[in-house]
Amino acid sequence: MISVNGVMLPGKPGEYVVDALNRFKTEVPQVCYHHQLGPIQTCDTCIVEIDGQLIRACATPVREGQVIRTEVAAARTAREEAYDRILGNHSLYCTVCDNNNGNCVVHNTVALIGVEHQNRPFQPKPYEIDNSNPFYRYDPDQCILCGRCVEACQNLQVNETLSINWESANPIVLWDGGKPIGESSCVSCGHCVTVCPCNALQEKSMLHEAGMFTGIPLPMFNSAVAVVKNIEPSIGYTPILNLSEIESAGRTGYIEKTKTVCTYCGVGCSFEVWTKDRHILKIEPTEGPANGVSTCVKGKFGFEYTNSVDRLTSPLIREASPDGTSRFREASWDEALGLMASKMNEIRTKHGPDSMAFIASSKCTNEESYLMQKLARQVVGTNNIDNCSRYCQSPATQGLFRTVGYGGDSGTIKDIENARLVMVVGANAAENHPVLATRVKRAHKLRGQQLVVIDLRENELATRADVFLRPNPSTDFVLLSALCKYILDSGIAAQGFLDEWVNGLEEFRASIAEYTLERAEEITGIPVHDLEALALRLVAASDRSQEGGVCILWAMGVTQQCGGSETSTAISNLLLVTGNYMRTGTGAYPLRGHNNVQGASDFGSMPNYLPGYQKVDDAEVIGRFEGLWGKGSIPTSKGLDNTEMVRAMHDDKLKFMYLKGEEMSLTDANASHVQEGYDHLEFFVVQDIFFSETAHYADLVLPASPSLEKDGTFTSTERRIQRLYTAIAPLEGSKPDWQIIQLVANALGAGWNYAHPSEIMAEAAALTPLFAGVTYERLEGFASLCWPVNPDGSDTPLLYTEGFHFPDGKARLYPAEYLPRMETPDEEFDLHLNSGRMLEHFHEGNMTFRTAGIKQNAPDTFVEVSPELAAERGLTSGRLVRLISRHGAIRLRALVTDRVAGKEVFVPMNADDASKAVNYLTGNHRDRTTHTPAYKDHAVRLEVLPEMGINPLPRSNHRWGHPTPQNGVEVERKWARPDYVYPGDGLGLLQGASLNSRVDKFGAGADD
Repeated sequence: MISVNGVMLPGKPGEYVVDALNRFKTEVPQVCYHHQLGPIQTCDTCIVEIDGQLIRACATPVREGQVIRTEVAAARTAREEAYDRILGNHSLYCTVCDNNNGNCVVHNTVALIGVEHQNRPFQPKPYEIDNSNPFYRYDPDQCILCGRCVEACQNLQVNETLSINWESANPIVLWDGGKPIGESSCVSCGHCVTVCPCNALQEKSMLHEAGMFTGIPLPMFNSAVAVVKNIEPSIGYTPILNLSEIESAGRTGYIEKTKTVCTYCGVGCSFEVWTKDRHILKIEPTEGPANGVSTCVKGKFGFEYTNSVDRLTSPLIREASPDGTSRFREASWDEALGLMASKMNEIRTKHGPDSMAFIASSKCTNEESYLMQKLARQVVGTNNIDNCSRYCQSPATQGLFRTVGYGGDSGTIKDIENARLVMVVGANAAENHPVLATRVKRAHKLRGQQLVVIDLRENELATRADVFLRPNPSTDFVLLSALCKYILDSGIAAQGFLDEWVNGLEEFRASIAEYTLERAEEITGIPVHDLEALALRLVAASDRSQEGGVCILWAMGVTQQCGGSETSTAISNLLLVTGNYMRTGTGAYPLRGHNNVQGASDFGSMPNYLPGYQKVDDAEVIGRFEGLWGKGSIPTSKGLDNTEMVRAMHDDKLKFMYLKGEEMSLTDANASHVQEGYDHLEFFVVQDIFFSETAHYADLVLPASPSLEKDGTFTSTERRIQRLYTAIAPLEGSKPDWQIIQLVANALGAGWNYAHPSEIMAEAAALTPLFAGVTYERLEGFASLCWPVNPDGSDTPLLYTEGFHFPDGKARLYPAEYLPRMETPDEEFDLHLNSGRMLEHFHEGNMTFRTAGIKQNAPDTFVEVSPELAAERGLTSGRLVRLISRHGAIRLRALVTDRVAGKEVFVPMNADDASKAVNYLTGNHRDRTTHTPAYKDHAVRLEVLPEMGINPLPRSNHRWGHPTPQNGVEVERKWARPDYVYPGDGLGLLQGASLNSRVDKFGAGADD
């Protein structure tokens, strides 16, 4: 118990006094403190009396018996003195400020402290406003030097770009030590803008838009500010703040704040989107369960596509022209739906239901995935339904099905943070899953978490890693199996865990008998001593008597191989051999690439599973679905997956396809082959928000709505189900996908009558034990549920705490098989082709290229070439080259970089010009089990062309910057300034105590 202003109240172990005061709703100023950043200690506005001494509440841990007094005169005086210093750095003009939205910390603290007059007049700083970043600007004259932005950049995002030059006569926030923002290593993640307590850092989309008077011309604006400054000495701040409060309240009449979930990668960031009519003012992350205040450039600034001028607003029907060509014409919804139903009925009657296929979108909601598979199964009568998890994550799911039972992440991002060691295999998390990667970088930097990266390419996490291994392409399986064999043969496996919780040990031992460390070195190219050292490191971090263990993260570098399922299985086998399941800080984490690629599969858009991974040949399951659906007979044989559909098109067995929200013509492998297949269809329907490259091959194009224009739910890589709400009304002429699917079903006579996605979720939950307790009420606001969800609403953030998802509760060591790559470089095709995403863009780029600032910093695709290969071929960055494979060719510019080594080349998946898409180079190799394309298993040759151009990576791109790593804001340097005086007695002692408690808190693994 602690005493707060004479009242005994319960403290919590590990919390700071300021957190306790906030919990008790005892008002104390706290300008620099943010509970997700921890103590910064720059503002001194939270000083209170603790056990008779004036101490910062933000950095003092709660202790039994503490006596805390917040309203003693000395504490109040100290806080007023501290805040007066802050106001000397900030020009107050709240009424005409775009940040006057009720959440400005500086504004609110003026009122809380009761400031009437400044003792220190505002002093302009000798710096210009920095507008060089396309998304936000920095105004030094508004900057109070609290250091929140620096702390967020250094120790939360861990991009390590921002600092403060405390020793300067005029301190300022610096990017890369003094570069313009647009020439620095800033990745435009938006952390700094989000945590800024005032308007020093602000989104450009807010400027001159948010306030009732903020759009006035600059001369009038300056005059308004001058009026405020001139009258403040005579009337005080209270009347001025009252006026600004009225103006702020007026904004609620036209600014909407709507919770949504990010529509890019699978991390599952959630936040509020602020809108004024259709204008997106800003993305405001606060308390999202996966991300808190964190975002990446796409999540924070990448929603311009919603209002793109080329959004589809009318159905389009292809018609033949007299000259033998064809064109699209606009049509009404009634005409489009009538045509679609007529063609579907005609084809089903003539060729049967299995001549028809449906592809759901990983960008759309769970409810829309559920309806798409219901349309296929109940209304049409086919299991030919799939989604884009086939292109990336199906092998990972297969590996987990084989070994532990559930096809999803073992735990949450918090569990990854709790690991003693994180191993990343074939995943570029810092660019593909940026917010998740921030937690790994933070734990590695601040808490000593070990980091091991195994990858062909030196990505950001590889540069930070304690161990970085670069195996030969497609040999991860051998490396992982050799680690297992060495650990088992050396007698250092988690034998107790294996005896109690795992089946199949002896059969597994036999299956890996050939993979000695020496054999592994021959195949992978990794020396025996490095493999042995890694095995010992893993075992040391796996000690089950200590907290945490090993988490393994992987993605498309593993899954997009001919042996993707086998390598994913090997990852889980290694975790079992070392005992790294069943507790926090352990487990398998296949990083899902799309916002709802997990949910699209979870809710049944798969050819062999109904929602919740219930098998289509299970009679009891089929009976349950047919009983609730009421009409139609669900087929019980496996349908076609995405890649089988392409083959069926070429074989003239597939006559109809309904494709929703996927750029299949560019993202499937062997793009030319896929595009030729569309010509074999009798009728092809594409449903999208843009006239995509794939839409060019359609007979009917239906205009859909993006995530900001609909209600629904997404499921993230954590298995976390979250609600999104309609932030903007659907663009006139377009419709949310769930409404379109229902219209199609009813045009075919289904008689569906869903009024809201919540009704769809209720039906899915009633049929699916995995989601039994999911309701929209339980997902209200920022609430979330991680499946499995029990009928009472209790969920499962951490899997396998009581056993594995098999009848006997035991995991299974699975004897997987090494499948080497099919296209080894040879004399004709002498280079290995790698591909993947880059930070700024998502997938093929249909959404991100429509955000001007993103396109400015990453205007097109390119090919990364190693310095040694460039020297051999006489290449420099900007040279036009032709890449040629056995399957096609593309022309693009070279970028010479040591991210790649030797005869590996790397091409980003995004391309502003579709003719440069990397999948014109890929072929038909597939994972043997899941049929996932082996995108990473191709050889190419490179031809140097005569044309020379500019570097394909502009100087505004963050990769040209030079970060300035340090441990947070380094407040000790501020305290060392000769003009700094602690606002209270006991300066030196209390400062040191506060700083030490901060270090202790981080060292103890404090909550973020």
